[in-house]
Amino acid sequence: MDVRPYTEEDHDVVLALTIETFRPFFEESMPSVLGERVVELQHGRWRDDYREHVPTMHDPDANKFVAVAEHDGEVIGYVGWLLHADPRVGEIEILAVDAAQRRHQVASALCAHAFDDMKRRGVEVVELGTGGDWFHAPARAFYEGLGMTPFPTVRYYKEL
Repeated sequence: MDVRPYTEEDHDVVLALTIETFRPFFEESMPSVLGERVVELQHGRWRDDYREHVPTMHDPDANKFVAVAEHDGEVIGYVGWLLHADPRVGEIEILAVDAAQRRHQVASALCAHAFDDMKRRGVEVVELGTGGDWFHAPARAFYEGLGMTPFPTVRYYKEL
């Protein structure tokens, strides 16, 4: 497995990987907790949102970076990170790994790459957010395994 910087040629596979990775969250987990109507109002365009967002994730001039993991020439995962205005703070914005490649150290390699890059740029603290639902349980365990400390927050929704 190799980890390398994102290029524009990666766009289509990264977008498809993003949509497939987060589909269960938007189509199963969120509706099971919040109900179909709230999800429709809040995230009914989630695929289009990713179609708009993915092309903006890698912009080194804006301190936004993406790296992809490849195996046998195929992209099997990616990580996006950014540097905050305070140069000592960075953030993992998104991490996605092909379902067939999970539990094969792909996410670990991607995070190590992002952490190393941030450290070289003077970052001292890395933050990230993830959900508290069943879909994100493996992510929470993974991040805690990397030595990250969770800080619980709560967001409320109510259909009117």
